[in-house]
Amino acid sequence: MSKEKIINKKSLEFLEKYLNNPSPTGYEWEGQKIWMDYVKPHVDEFITDTYGTAVGVVNPKAKYKVVIEGHSDEISWYVNYITDEGLLYVIRNGGSDHQIAPSKWVNIHTKKGIVKGVFGWPAIHTRDKAKEEPPKLDNIFIDIGAKDKKEVEKMGVHVGCVITYPDQFQILNKDKFVCRALDNRMGGFMIAEVARLLKENKKELPFGLYLTNSVQEEIGLRGAEMITQTIKPNVAIVTDVCHDTTTPMINKKTEGETKIGDGPVISYAPAVQNKLRERILETAESKKIPFQRNASSRYTGTDTDAFAYSNGGVASALISLPLRYMHTTVETVHKDDVENVIRLIYETLLNIKEGETFSYFD
Repeated sequence: MSKEKIINKKSLEFLEKYLNNPSPTGYEWEGQKIWMDYVKPHVDEFITDTYGTAVGVVNPKAKYKVVIEGHSDEISWYVNYITDEGLLYVIRNGGSDHQIAPSKWVNIHTKKGIVKGVFGWPAIHTRDKAKEEPPKLDNIFIDIGAKDKKEVEKMGVHVGCVITYPDQFQILNKDKFVCRALDNRMGGFMIAEVARLLKENKKELPFGLYLTNSVQEEIGLRGAEMITQTIKPNVAIVTDVCHDTTTPMINKKTEGETKIGDGPVISYAPAVQNKLRERILETAESKKIPFQRNASSRYTGTDTDAFAYSNGGVASALISLPLRYMHTTVETVHKDDVENVIRLIYETLLNIKEGETFSYFD
């Protein structure tokens, strides 16, 4: 594939619509509908499951199956307790960061529609400078402008309502994409673009391709655990985000060194099948696609682990998109990296033969 730009006006419009739509863990279906609508012209059929994972399939009759995967859910909060004064206390749904909450607007999802609220915080003038309390799970709270608990309930808000941030997609300095939920709806976007390019370039694959947009990754890889049992793939190439470790207050000695703008990140980990990873590296080198390396310890913490250890073992690998400020509302990635992850997955698929086992003993 040439080095020409991949992301066009139509795909950018899809990305913006897809990111701006809330898709909290356990409530991913509206985002999945947007994704499926975009992918539909480029696949032969869809598979969906009870919890909302969506899979676009190319060559569904092929016995040999290759998965390319991202996850669709975003971090959020649940209403956990309502005070008599009408304030809301919360618990996490996924790895929501309590330290960024104060002064943020929120959307509370109810049967009556969205109820707006704000994470309140005591003014600097009123705080004891000798005993300043940082934001913690037990002291952050949401104010929806209600006078008491009865009014909260009248507005449709109850324990269990899910809460998301409303922050919208923006472009920083022409080539940085900024939004909440880039982790990991960028993955869904990138695999969708791979499917588009395969179709537009009239590439015929000798295997079944399963574009998998999994749910519930943020609470333990649950969507991938479920759908891999349905698909029973031979190979899985997972894409997720990883940290840009060049920003302040990150220790490279423990986190490694990866940076936005320097290319896709290829992982080393027990769950990553070595021969498949080497195929990806060879593809990157032969196609002159820039890349970085990252080492995990016992697990990758991504859906790679769910696919790898399923169905008696599935040859799996992880290609990550470097990202700044993970699990905040200003997650940031570089457009060049997005396009190079797409290129790398696309070219790797063209470099896989039907029936390959990636066995160490062949």
